[in-house]
Amino acid sequence: MSKLRWGFLGSANIAIKNWKSIRNSGNSIVTAVASRDANRSREFIARCQKDNPFDTAPTALGSYEELIASPNVDAVYIPLPTGVRKEWVVRAAQAGKHILCEKPCGTTVDEVREMLEACQRHRVQFMDGVMFMHNPRMNRVRAALDDQAAFGSLKRITSHFSFLSTGDFHLANIRGNAALEPLGCLGDLGWYNIRFTLWAMNWKLPRQVTGQILSQTGSDADRPVPFDFSGEMLFDNNISAGFFCSFLTAYRDWVIATGTNGSVRIPDFVHPRKSSEGALEIDGTISDDLAVNPLAAQEANMIRNFANQVLSGKLNDAWPDWALKTQIVTNACMDAARTGKPVALA
Repeated sequence: MSKLRWGFLGSANIAIKNWKSIRNSGNSIVTAVASRDANRSREFIARCQKDNPFDTAPTALGSYEELIASPNVDAVYIPLPTGVRKEWVVRAAQAGKHILCEKPCGTTVDEVREMLEACQRHRVQFMDGVMFMHNPRMNRVRAALDDQAAFGSLKRITSHFSFLSTGDFHLANIRGNAALEPLGCLGDLGWYNIRFTLWAMNWKLPRQVTGQILSQTGSDADRPVPFDFSGEMLFDNNISAGFFCSFLTAYRDWVIATGTNGSVRIPDFVHPRKSSEGALEIDGTISDDLAVNPLAAQEANMIRNFANQVLSGKLNDAWPDWALKTQIVTNACMDAARTGKPVALA
């Protein structure tokens, strides 16, 4: 293969962004899109082809089963709701398809373990769709955190990711549906806060986590989902991390890491707003690359990196491990919030 052939298992709005990312990656193409309704697949393809066309329009399919069985698909992108995702990840792995999965990966840790075991058993690549992990800026952040003279030893990480939902979001959007997205803002937004923290900690799990649901709502009054969430993580050597995520607060996505000697601040760590890399502030000195290059944007890099890995014929074992650890901490924070007690992690 010279290019990885992608199939979309669903046509959620986020899939539009990843269609463009595949178009800009240079080493991938979309060959099929599946919905429960073939007309919806055709409408999605027409919409995406208009702005970011492939030489050959992808095939519109009317069932997920058809896409998974297609010999013209090497990898599947799965933006399906979290509550139904496990089945299709497992079935895709059994069919030998590599998998890029939206986050949170599952509703429980056991679900994610089952998904990853299926991928390992069938020798397919798994990765969750956290785009900022593929931003070149992360290399600069790592260098700053590892600079013992300027930064010192890491002591505290604080992060915030929120957006203000409007109208009947809590009723109409699946992120307010307890059956489909039971983790609410913690799974949808807090996943990024937790992921950055684990990355900064070189993938060490916290010793203990606490969580607090500050407000909750949703389409099911008997099973509300968190819409405002605050969490704390305590690591060895008295390193701590706190985060806030919300569907009810103005859009913000910043993180600050503080060491014994200095600090690193990223004002747009999830979605760079000014360029493909975005801003970075080290001890008050701001570096801001204003040159916009969509081919080097983090979302295109994510697809490019995934495809290069698959095309190499080797599996990256770190990517599924990152997803599992993020799920472990996410669910532990939710458990702590539901019980009102800290949760200890091995």
